[in-house]
Amino acid sequence: MKVLSPAISPYRRPWLRTDVLAGLATGAVVIPQAMAYATVAKMPVQIGLYTCMVPLVVYAFIGCSRTASVTTTSTIATLTASTMIGAGIAAGSPDAQSHLITLTLLVGVFLLIARLLRLGSVIENVSEATLTGIKVGVGLTVAVAQLPKLLGVTENPSATGFFGMLWSAVRQIGDANLVTVAVSIVSVTLLLLIGRFAPLVPGPLVVVVLGIGLAAFGGLPSMGVALIPEVPQGIPLPGLPALDHIGQLVPGALAIALMAFLETAAVARGVRRADEPPIDADRELSANGLAAVLGSFFHSLPPAGGFSQTGMNLRAGARTQVSGLVTALLAVFVALFLAPVLSNLPQATLGAMVVVAVLGLVDIGALARLYRFDKVEFTLAVIVAVFGLTVGLLPAVAVGVLLTLYLVLRELNQSHVVALIDGRAADPDAAVVPADPLVLRFQIGLYAANLRTNTAAVQRLATEQDPRPTAVVLDLSRLPRVSTTVLDGWRDMESALADAGIEVRYAAMRPGVHDMARRWPWWAEVEAQGRYFDTVAAAVARE
Repeated sequence: MKVLSPAISPYRRPWLRTDVLAGLATGAVVIPQAMAYATVAKMPVQIGLYTCMVPLVVYAFIGCSRTASVTTTSTIATLTASTMIGAGIAAGSPDAQSHLITLTLLVGVFLLIARLLRLGSVIENVSEATLTGIKVGVGLTVAVAQLPKLLGVTENPSATGFFGMLWSAVRQIGDANLVTVAVSIVSVTLLLLIGRFAPLVPGPLVVVVLGIGLAAFGGLPSMGVALIPEVPQGIPLPGLPALDHIGQLVPGALAIALMAFLETAAVARGVRRADEPPIDADRELSANGLAAVLGSFFHSLPPAGGFSQTGMNLRAGARTQVSGLVTALLAVFVALFLAPVLSNLPQATLGAMVVVAVLGLVDIGALARLYRFDKVEFTLAVIVAVFGLTVGLLPAVAVGVLLTLYLVLRELNQSHVVALIDGRAADPDAAVVPADPLVLRFQIGLYAANLRTNTAAVQRLATEQDPRPTAVVLDLSRLPRVSTTVLDGWRDMESALADAGIEVRYAAMRPGVHDMARRWPWWAEVEAQGRYFDTVAAAVARE
C-alpha cells in the first residue's frame, strides 16, 4: 500500500536500517525527557511516556517534516501546568488527568479550526523577539521549579512564579539532603559533558540508567533520596474529557495551540533538507491538530516538535518519520515491560534532565543579536520575558502576541509612496523633483491600517511642490486588492487636494482589482469623469 505522507513517501529500502537505529537512539532521549516534562506539567511521569505514542504516529502519517520529533516540549509542559492551575485544577487530584484530556483536545480543536481558516502563514508571523522572550521566561521559571527536586526538599505548592519559587527554595537550602544534591550535581555534569563531547550518546538514558542503578543497588532511598511515584505498567486505555472546566481552560488552550504550532513549524523548517518536500504551514496545523485530538484520548500532553529531540534524530541519521514510528513502538515496549524498573528513578535525576534541557532556552546570544539589530525588538523580548517571570507565562504569551501585532501595525502604518521619474521610482529619501503632473506610486497594498498614512503622504508630496502641480497621477499597479475603506480614503484625499486646486488621476489597476473598484458608486463617478487610465503614460499625457 502506498504511503501518502510526504514525511515518509517516497521511501527507499536502504533507509530502513538507519531509520530504525535513529528511532531507537532518539527514543532513548525523547522518552526520559518527555517523562521529565510531564512532571513540569504537574502530571505523573507516565503521561510523558504516553505522549511518545499516539502523537508520533499521527504526525508521521500527516506531517510535512521527515525528521521532526513531535512529542512535547518544556514550553508546552509549562503552559499546561499554568493553564491547569489557573483553571483551579489541583495537581495530583483524581480528575486532573480527565481535565488534561479536555485541555489537549481543546488544543487540537483550535489547531484544526485554524487549519480550516487557513491561518498557518498568518500565525507564523508572530515575531522571533516574542518567542525569544517567552523561551527566556519558560527556561528560568522551569529551572527554578526543579530546585526542590535537586535539593531534596519539600515543594511549596503555594509558591508560584519565578521569584516565589526561587525564594521558597532558598529558604529551604539548610534542609537540603546532601546525597540528593550529589545525585543532582552528578546528573547535571554528565548531561552537560555528554552533550558537549559525545552528542551521539543519549545523555538522558545514561543518567536514567545510572540513577535507577544507584537507587536499586546503592541504597539511595535509605539515604533520603526521593523516587518518582510508581509508574503503572501497560499502555494507556482511552479516557473521556471532563467538561466542568472548559471555560477556564480555553484561554490556556489557545496559548498552547499557538506555541505548539510555532515550535513544530520552526523545527520542521529548521531541519528540512534541500531535497525534501517544502513545509506547508496549513498541513502542519492539520498534523499538529490531529495529533493533539487523537492523543488526548490516550492521556497525552499537547504535542509539539522540539529541537533537542529532533537534533538527536538528525545526528542518529534519520531519513523519514519511520524513525518516529520506531520511537513510538519503543515507548509502548517501555510501558509494557519496563514500568516497574522506572519506578526506581530518583526525582533528582528527572529534575537534572529538565534543568539541562530548559536552560538552553535562555538564549543570551539571541538577545544580544536583537539588541544589536533593533532596540525595539530587543525591548519586546525583554518585556515578554519579564511578564513571564513576574505575572505568569500565559499573560506573557498574550502580551507577546499583542506586541507583535503592534509591531506589524507600526510597520504597516508607514508611508510607502514614491515619486516616479520617467517610469522609474525615485530615491525615497531624496527631495521630489517638481513635475506636472506629479506621478506617485503606492509601493505596497493599502489597508485600513496604513491607508491614512499613505494618503496623507500623497497630499504632502503634492502640496509641498514649488510650483504646485495641477494634477497628481497615482500608479495603482502594486495594489493586490482594494476595499471600500481604501476607496473612501481616496475620495477624502481627493477632496483635500481639490481644495488646493489639484486634480487626482488614477492609472494601471490590475484587472481583478479594477473589477472590484467598479462595484463602488464613487469609483463609477471617477470613471465617468475620465480620470482613470489603463496606463500611467496615458494619464500623464491627458491635457
